[in-house]
Amino acid sequence: MSDSARSPLGALVKLAVTIVVAGALVAAMLLPLVGGTGLVARNSASLLDALPVELTDETPNGNATMVAADGTPITQFYDNNRTPVTHDQISDVMKQAIVDIEDSRFYQHNGLDVEGTTRALAKNLAAGEVLEGGSTLTQQLVKQTLLQTADNAEERAAAEEESVGRKLKEARLALALEEEYSKDEILTRYLNIAYFGQGAYGIQSAAQKYFSVNAADLTLPQASVLAGLVQSPKFDPIAYPAEATTRRDQVLNRMHQLEHITDQELADVSAAPIPLAPGGNAPNGCIDAAIGGFFCDYVMSYLTGTLGVSPDDIKNNGWTIQTTLRPDMQLAGDAAVLATQGMGDPIVGVYDAIEPGTGHVLAMSVNRRFGCGDPAAGCESVNFATIPTKGSGSTFKTFVAAAALEQGLPASHTITTSEPYTSRVYRGFNTDTAEYEPYSVGNVGNNYPNTLTMTQALYMSSNTYFLALEDALGRIEPAVRMAERLGMTFDYSVTQTPAQQIIDENRPSFAYGTDGVSPLDLANAYATIAASGVKCTPKPVLQIVDRNGEPVTDDDGQPLVPGDQCEQVVEPGLANTLSQMLRKDVEPGNRMQTGARAYVPGHQIAGKTGTVNNNDSVTFVGSTPEYTASVMVFRPTGTDSVGGYGGGRPATIWHDAMLPILSGQPAAEFPAADPRFAGRGVDAPPTSARPSSSSSNDDDRGSQRWNRTSSRDSSTATEPAPSTAAAPSTEAAAPADPAAPQPDLNGDGQPG
Repeated sequence: MSDSARSPLGALVKLAVTIVVAGALVAAMLLPLVGGTGLVARNSASLLDALPVELTDETPNGNATMVAADGTPITQFYDNNRTPVTHDQISDVMKQAIVDIEDSRFYQHNGLDVEGTTRALAKNLAAGEVLEGGSTLTQQLVKQTLLQTADNAEERAAAEEESVGRKLKEARLALALEEEYSKDEILTRYLNIAYFGQGAYGIQSAAQKYFSVNAADLTLPQASVLAGLVQSPKFDPIAYPAEATTRRDQVLNRMHQLEHITDQELADVSAAPIPLAPGGNAPNGCIDAAIGGFFCDYVMSYLTGTLGVSPDDIKNNGWTIQTTLRPDMQLAGDAAVLATQGMGDPIVGVYDAIEPGTGHVLAMSVNRRFGCGDPAAGCESVNFATIPTKGSGSTFKTFVAAAALEQGLPASHTITTSEPYTSRVYRGFNTDTAEYEPYSVGNVGNNYPNTLTMTQALYMSSNTYFLALEDALGRIEPAVRMAERLGMTFDYSVTQTPAQQIIDENRPSFAYGTDGVSPLDLANAYATIAASGVKCTPKPVLQIVDRNGEPVTDDDGQPLVPGDQCEQVVEPGLANTLSQMLRKDVEPGNRMQTGARAYVPGHQIAGKTGTVNNNDSVTFVGSTPEYTASVMVFRPTGTDSVGGYGGGRPATIWHDAMLPILSGQPAAEFPAADPRFAGRGVDAPPTSARPSSSSSNDDDRGSQRWNRTSSRDSSTATEPAPSTAAAPSTEAAAPADPAAPQPDLNGDGQPG
């Protein structure tokens, strides 16, 4: 006999000895415990002690599924691609085929089958290969369960080793399972846990993978292939069609021998090729998300970071994660961003939407595909929708205005400034003279009135007024703390300065939004204003339920996902007054407004534009009473201009994203301004009439008096040094009439 022939036969003999020895030992153990029917006595604690929990679960856990708020599937998460099905969701011919080839006496034995094992052993030895299984389906269920639920390599090795000890353990647990569950339950669990190759765990995944059908619809030609596949990957019909065909015919012959298929069925199926119709794998992870890939990534960060859930728990417990995502808002945001900034463009476009009063995150759009980490291929693993990157410019003037309102300066507070204006309080480092000098800013162009109310200065985005307003506050701390209370975080990222450092250095540049900003933070802070001063922690998950539909709980028995976490952080009257002030930046009827392009006719919209020095980052944040969304368009690296200002591309994206949403619902109204904060002589609310194109402010940039330096560059100064005199923001307003001809602000023949 050749070595090649001797090797498989030797393996069979080794297997035979193991099975026979294990069978003898089991029989010896059971001899005092068997009754006339051969069933193990129930009171045998030594033999049938408590089953492992892995074996008492009704079904294996399937893939975790992430869905939108309305149940729309987003993606799945899994280590083993499995979709458990019930007994009646598996075709009868599939059940018959697996029983016939693996354990034809399944419905007669009690978990161990000496007669069947002996017959299979003889047949396999005669053929020189494994044609029939040597273990019962119940024993195989035990082995696969222990193998697939193993927590470490040691447990996995123990579940697979060819030893008498492992066989004895399997035999004992198989007997216990047969006492606990019906035959149909055991068969269903086996078909749900068996591995069928190609990453398909369980019969439903296998049916989809090889034939693109559900397990309930499997036919004899398909079932005979899958029944033969559980023994070895070498019978994979995709990778090894010839071997799979031979194995299929063995299954068919066994079914015919047991008179479960007819002569004609045997002949017809055997003569035909395997009817392969391969399907794709189930989506796995945020890289495969059908919608909202960056939102999905944010959800995973929330689950693992905020809630402290391990990735293994997410993938292996069969949970359904219901998120706050609104598919209509996500799709509208995607379309709006891509219409303005193409997929994979070096300039990043981000749109984040959040619900005032709940903190529910509704959409996150980025002009990238999530996950692959190759910007050149139009995809990105960095989540620009959540991390701080570039500054958001004059959007921070809103925080200074809020602090001033709280300090008793009303919306009607009037200041006359020079052009440029030099601070009486704040100092900055002049890189030209290498000295600290009074901080000075100017506006771009010569069309700014010298005398403005706070309301006018906010919607015109006057740099000089807001430096004078910071002078009136006396120090920057009230504005910084207000920003934090409303929802901004200063989390020590490489693009941000800690809040305390800004306060210690008394930086006047705070009003001009020069530090890196998270688009989500920005949306949340403005949502606090829209919600009458109620700040909510951003929340992307509504609930997590287990496979039985019950809420997943923490160690204290409480739902793992907390309720909305909201608190009143500023007086409602202050926030409502600020919303009325911000309406004038968007809605028609105001001279020199900067955010007119965001206007959706018939709806109340409060917003603010922002543009940083060099125009490498431009921003618009807008709110209705129901929604707040931030839009940032920026260069992730470098400082070349993106073209235009916050009232250009960002306001356009906001408009295009919100138009289909707002058009389908009635208009809502912001609460009226509070006279305590509005003051006397406040401008009337904007009218609904369309303005003329001549009423806009086309050049609303601030001019830089000092060059930017870092605090590290000034560490030898004798007094706390601002990290600059950092450049104030630069803005240009869009024409108030979106239908009017647009100025070419970026030199590319397109509106700014």
